[in-house]
This record gives sequence, structure tokens and C-alpha cells, in this order.
Amino acid sequence: MTAEAAAGTRSDSSSDSPDEKRTGRPTSVPTSAPTADPAPASPAPASPAPVGPTPGGRTRRGGRWIERWEPEDETFWAETGARVARRNLAFSVLSEHIGFSIWSLWSVMVLFMGPEYGFDPAGKFFLVAMPTLVGGVLRVPYTFAVARFGGRNWTVISALTLLVPATAAAVVMKPGTSYTTFLVVAALAGVGGGNFASSMTNINSFYPLRKKGWALGLNAGGGNIGVPVIQLLGLLVIGTAGAAQPRLVLAVYLPLIVVAAALAALFMDNLAPVRNDTGAALDAAREPHTWVMSLLYIGTFGSFIGYSFAFGLVLQIQFARTPLQAASLTFIGPLLGSLVRPVGGRLADRFGGARITLGNFLAMAVATGVVIYASAARSLPVFLVGFIALFVLTGLGNGSTYKMIPGIFQAQAVRRGLTGEAAEASGRRLSGAAMGLIGAVGALGGLAINLAFRQSFLATGSGTPAFVSFLVCYAVCTVVTWAVYLRPAARARRTARSGAGATAGDAERRPVHAEV
Repeated sequence: MTAEAAAGTRSDSSSDSPDEKRTGRPTSVPTSAPTADPAPASPAPASPAPVGPTPGGRTRRGGRWIERWEPEDETFWAETGARVARRNLAFSVLSEHIGFSIWSLWSVMVLFMGPEYGFDPAGKFFLVAMPTLVGGVLRVPYTFAVARFGGRNWTVISALTLLVPATAAAVVMKPGTSYTTFLVVAALAGVGGGNFASSMTNINSFYPLRKKGWALGLNAGGGNIGVPVIQLLGLLVIGTAGAAQPRLVLAVYLPLIVVAAALAALFMDNLAPVRNDTGAALDAAREPHTWVMSLLYIGTFGSFIGYSFAFGLVLQIQFARTPLQAASLTFIGPLLGSLVRPVGGRLADRFGGARITLGNFLAMAVATGVVIYASAARSLPVFLVGFIALFVLTGLGNGSTYKMIPGIFQAQAVRRGLTGEAAEASGRRLSGAAMGLIGAVGALGGLAINLAFRQSFLATGSGTPAFVSFLVCYAVCTVVTWAVYLRPAARARRTARSGAGATAGDAERRPVHAEV
């Protein structure tokens, strides 16, 4: 039996024959077919279920279910897994990309809100903060939806859900609409933020540990690019049709949402072995590393999404830019930050996520110092250099921190005395559950950034105090990364070299977090 037949089988509702083959797709065979020591799946957030039939011996039919999935098996990966994973990654990126665009929709819509809308800067900052809050909260249930409904099925559902905030925005976007109505409609855009969690959870299940850094970075980076893309579209509309035509932006995205959902339905797959494990979620919530990584992710992704939403308003308020002038600059930082996120994951794969994260936070502190100077001096050119550098560094940090998560939990499994596949299975189980929590908390960092800007401009008329608070945050993240992940690893290596006070078994069980 080939690896494809043994480990890549799909139950498809369009065929009753288990032997029917489709071009470029795993072969469908009876779920009772024997497998040779199959490896557990790598779910997120789910327990690694035994590869084979779903619980009770029933095959899950009704839409493109892959019944067996063994990404850690190198033969299977080369013959079948890589091709299927790449296809699912491509259409996952498209759906997540549009989700991010809708999530950041109101960072563009506020640029269209002139004096006739009657909202002050503080009100606009609070408006763009609403989708961040809702998106962060939704990331937890969206994480579990993948195992409940299937990755492909939930991608279709979550994509079509984006029609609600886009349509609602088209209806209310006009002078005279109450501020409360705008807050409610802006909150609806938070569903786009939830898409990130389900997309990352799904792709995490498709890839082996050795390739997760690059795959997750590419998936997240491709999604993050949705922020600058909608900002570029806003620039195009303001530059050609004027600031009174915000509905043109929505007219572009409504059909794109339908296309993304249709492509996901046609070309993506569900992984049957991925099942929800509420016990894993509870175990991850009790694990201190989950909350340490949440703090670090606030520093990286929270900064990225918070700055992306606030950049245009800061330019308008602090540097007196017109909507067109602000729109012509706001997309640059999010674009560069999105493009380098996969690079952060690749660097973490090669050099260790903790090392890259530490250096990244140090660089973010330096860039923030430049921004503080420029903000106080009202120097727009220097401000742009420092702020765009911050965007690039948040992108690198997003990739490196997310790579750390699976490595940390596998190292914890080794520390508990597990080895081999048992350690890998335990690591996948807890890291999958932790990703949903970490992603949710990290997104809420964007809310904190917008609220900090709101308070800073209310109290002083300047964003400088807010940037000082961000500098303190990056300093804390730097110290935590060193103290929790790099310092213990350095001590472990010194002990191993000296041979003092450690047996060979102790050394094997000691996690070296610098490598995560």
C-alpha cells in the first residue's frame, strides 16, 4: 500500500466507490484499511486522534473529508501531503486575506469621515478599536470551529459571514448616521479578525513541525497583507472619486468575498482526524508559557494590528495630513510588515524563535525611541522612518513568536519525560490549543494601542505619551524573553558542557527554549 493510499485518503460525497481516484488528490479507500504505525494528526486546538476512522467507526461524509493524515511521515509528505497542504494553504491565505481587509475596514472608513460626520479624534480612535475588541474575543470560538465543522467547511462559512459587516457598512456610511450605529456596525467587522485563528489552526494541522514556521508565517503574512490592500483601495477611491464615495471600497469587496468562499468550497479539504479537545484547552490555559507567549504576542501582533488601524488617524491629527495625504502613506507600513512575517518564521526555523524574538524586541525599542523623538519634534520624515521600521519589526516578530509555540510545548513534553512520538503528540495537542488563546490575547493588544492613542490625544493633543508607554512594553517583553527562554537555555548548555550535576537523562529532558 502506498503512503498515499494509507495516509491521505479522503471521503468525498460525490463518489460511493472507495477506490475512485481523482487527479492530484489523495485516494479514497475504505476506512477499515490497515495502516502501518500511523502517526497522530497535528491538530490545533485538538487532540491528536488516532489516524483512521472517526469515532465510532463512522466515516465522515458529505464534503471532501481526508480520513487519514500523516504529515510527520516523510514518505507520505513527499508523495501526497506536501501537494495537498500547499493547495489548502493557498486558498486559506485568500480567505484570511479578505478577512483581514474587512477587519481593518474601519481604519479606512474613518478617513472618509469629514467634519460633516461630527466625530472628534477620540471618537474615531474608539470606533477603529471596536473591531479589534470583537475580533480578539472571536478568535477563541473560531479556533474550535475548525475541528467541529472541518477546516474547509468553516473557511466557507467564515468567509460568507464577512458579507454581513461589509453590507452593513455600505448601508450606514453617510453623514447623519448616529455614532452608536457606527459603533455597532464597526463591531461587526470583528468577524474578520476571528478568521485568523481558524485559518492558522487549520494550516497548523496540515504541516509537519519542521515546516510550521514557514507555513504559518506565509499563511499569516498573506492574510496580514489584507490590511494594506484595503488601505491602498481606499487611497485609490479618495484620489479618483473623492472622500465622499466610501461605498466604492465595499463594492469591490462584496463580490470578492463570494469568490473566496466559492474557491474554498471547491478546492479545500477537511481533516477528519482533527477533533476538539476541551481538556487540551484547559491544560493550555493552566500552562504559564501560554500566558508568557500571549504577552510577547501582544508586543508583536498587537502592535502590528493596532498601528495598522491607527496610522492614518495619527497622521491626520498630529501631522495635519489631509485624507488623501494620509491614505497615501498608511498602507506602506502594514504592507512591509505583512511581507516580512514569513521571513520571521523562516529565521526562527533556522536560528531559534527565542533568539529572533529577543533581537526583534530590542530593535523595536530603538525604533520607538526614534518615533518618540520625531513625535515630540513634529518631524514627519523622521516619524515615517521610525514608524515604518516598527511595522517591519512587528512582522518579523509575528513570525518568530508563532514559531516558538509548538517548540515550547514539545520541549515541555520532553521535560516531563516523554520521548519520540509521545512527546510530539503532546506538543501538538497543547500548542494547538494554546494558539487560539495566544492569538486572542495578542489581538486585544491592538485594542490597547488604539485606546492609548485616544487617551494620549485627549490629554495632551499628541501621540508622544502613547509611544512612551509602548516603549515600556517592548522593554518588558525583551526582559521576559531573555529571562524565560534564553537565560535558562544558556545555563543548560553550560551545565551540559561542564557535566556537573546532570545525568544524561536529565540533559535529555531539559528543554532548550532558545531552539523553539
